[in-house]
Amino acid sequence: MEVTLLGTGAPTGLPRPDCPCAVCAAARGSAARAATALLVDGALLLDLTPGAALAAARAGHSLVGVRQVLLTHPHNGPAMELPAGLPTAGRVPDGQELTLISGHRVRAVAMDTPGTGYEVASPDGERLLYLPPGGAVAGTREHESLPYDLVVADVVGRPDGLALLRATGAVGPTTDVVAVHIDHEVPPGAELERRLAAAGARAVPDGTTLYTGEYHAVPDVPRRTLVTGGARSGKSLEAERRLESFPDVVYVATSGTRADDPEWASRVAAHRDRRPGSWRTIETCDLVPLLAEDGPPLLIDCLALWLTDAMDRVGAWDDEVWETTGREALHRRTAELVATLRTTRRTVVAVTNEVGSGVVPATASGRRFRDELGRLNAAFATECEHLLLVVSGQALPLRG
Repeated sequence: MEVTLLGTGAPTGLPRPDCPCAVCAAARGSAARAATALLVDGALLLDLTPGAALAAARAGHSLVGVRQVLLTHPHNGPAMELPAGLPTAGRVPDGQELTLISGHRVRAVAMDTPGTGYEVASPDGERLLYLPPGGAVAGTREHESLPYDLVVADVVGRPDGLALLRATGAVGPTTDVVAVHIDHEVPPGAELERRLAAAGARAVPDGTTLYTGEYHAVPDVPRRTLVTGGARSGKSLEAERRLESFPDVVYVATSGTRADDPEWASRVAAHRDRRPGSWRTIETCDLVPLLAEDGPPLLIDCLALWLTDAMDRVGAWDDEVWETTGREALHRRTAELVATLRTTRRTVVAVTNEVGSGVVPATASGRRFRDELGRLNAAFATECEHLLLVVSGQALPLRG
């Protein structure tokens, strides 16, 4: 199946008209995107956008052979002009199927927002799923199936929709996931590529032609990632973003509970509220057994609190205990954690606090904690394929 993306942007395009934001300002030249529309095997046009005929011509195609035009989402604004020779655009009722004269079968897929998704099967049996902007498949029962060959969807705006497709088996390891309906939430270029790569997806320029089943170089989702940064830098949010397109994530909170601290409870609640509802939370500092067993991805937040607990357990805050037994006992604990990380089969994203930056703690125990956290961070990072430093909410790749 040959799929040409006449546009890959949000319904208003990128940059948005008259938008003064930094992302729109940077979306110029090859980073600019017209509203998303797909031309399938020259016979089916999914979504009618301004300038469709010209966009097709620029991509080396013609709309002369189009036998069906289908819309996926309500169009706001003035009526769109239908290029000469194209059939009238319409939508298929949810759950119904039509067969084109070209032999393609199209089934309308119900969405959880206003709009319609389309499953397209070629005469050779290749399967494409195309979803509208801001939409995810409603329900799961009828969509549990073999993986699609190609999924074209709003990955940036609805990562939970991709997680649902993975959970039902509709997206598998060989599915080509291409992000469209790209708006101004994420800066174009390297940041967009990095964000999508973490979700096992990619973006392509307007006019790109895709062939289902064709090999393409998409970075594998890293198995181990360490996210570091200063206080309130956005490192926890960045870690959560790296797993938001995957189902059944286990969130490991090393902080425990503080019933007598309302401010801490408010922070914990804010973290919990922004996580997907399908994630499960475990409050523990016993990380080794979790890393040693098979299971869904782990998000560990954070290593600094794990180290605080480990130092409590070995009496490391007491100078005499530290010099006699504490130092050796703590190093055994950290070595065991790092060794288990090295051999784990699970996908792991861990958060830690960056230390140092010139501030010297006033107490011996404070300096001890700073030194040990620096050593733990360095050892943990050595075993991770990806290492990110978050500064002012911006993730800077240090490795991977």
